[in-house]
Amino acid sequence: MIDNLTASALTAVLPNLTYTVPFIGEYDFAKVVSAALVFAGLTALFWFIRIVVLFRAKALAQKTVGEFDDVIVASIESIKAWVYTIVALFAALQFFALPETADLIVKGIFSFVVVWQAITIASCFVDYFVTRFLEKDVDGDGVTDPGSVTASHMVTLIAKIVFWVFGTIFVLSNLGIEVTSLIAGLGVGGIAVAFALQGVLSDLFASFSLYFDKPFRIGDFIVVGADTGTVEKIGIKSTRIRTLQGEQLVVSNTELTTARVQNFKKMSERRIASHFGITYETPQEKVHQVPDIVTGIFDGIDGARLDRVHFTSFADSALIFELVYHVETSDYAEYLDRQQTFNFELMRIFSEKGIDFAYPTQTIYTKTIS
Repeated sequence: MIDNLTASALTAVLPNLTYTVPFIGEYDFAKVVSAALVFAGLTALFWFIRIVVLFRAKALAQKTVGEFDDVIVASIESIKAWVYTIVALFAALQFFALPETADLIVKGIFSFVVVWQAITIASCFVDYFVTRFLEKDVDGDGVTDPGSVTASHMVTLIAKIVFWVFGTIFVLSNLGIEVTSLIAGLGVGGIAVAFALQGVLSDLFASFSLYFDKPFRIGDFIVVGADTGTVEKIGIKSTRIRTLQGEQLVVSNTELTTARVQNFKKMSERRIASHFGITYETPQEKVHQVPDIVTGIFDGIDGARLDRVHFTSFADSALIFELVYHVETSDYAEYLDRQQTFNFELMRIFSEKGIDFAYPTQTIYTKTIS
């Protein structure tokens, strides 16, 4: 930070400060005074710059509605007071020829402090950008999607790991340690770890796929293979689903990205196709009335919309009618309520009109041979 030329120039400005010290003899205090002046001057300068910059930054932040200037203020405030002291002390110690071991310790502490503080500042900006671009209110209900929160936490964690890896390499390089072989070793070790943890890494990248593709979110009712349930949590390695029976089903994220998933939460309405049959003994004029009866019933059911109803086929024991209708909700219980209402009304009207539902029957004709 302060080279020998600068130190010599500063020392030369000072008057002769050579004094006789008991048990030591003559000692030139120019370096001590120079170091003290540098320490005090840098400390005062750092605090002055901090106060001025913070004052100006806060004044500008109050005039704007954006959050980026607030992040700048927070990053400046994150610089600890003892960091200024360490930096000033390191500059002051450059006036002295320290032993090799002590010099390495001082350089190590200084490098670590600078790297730590730089990572802290960088983390403020990473948190801001991750929160701004990943954590979103998808539904518009004022609540941040929990899946996006999980993804943002993973991105932040990976970013901090990368920062610390490069920061550690920087510190070791400043200490004179050869890092080329270390980087090569980390590369080989990383490949070995990747092979050993390929299942975990597959689930990790699958979790990113689930976030960015969004096939489902927390709270959605889904069907995966033979299992059905509500998504409770989308984690880094697995997703937890609460099944209809009440138990928690844990499914790996890799499996969810390769399986076919039915998401009922994405459904805005249900389309239902069903059949019912009436007996062959029903008079023809009453058979003609059945479509009008069904239409009238759906006219009185809120949230249900009839698509079509037709006399479709002659079965072995019944005249078959097919009806298709829509329920304007994705809730399964509400769909069953409307289906039940229709069934009750159809039974009541058929009973009033003397129309019988069909069921499997057989007519046996017997013939007596004399």
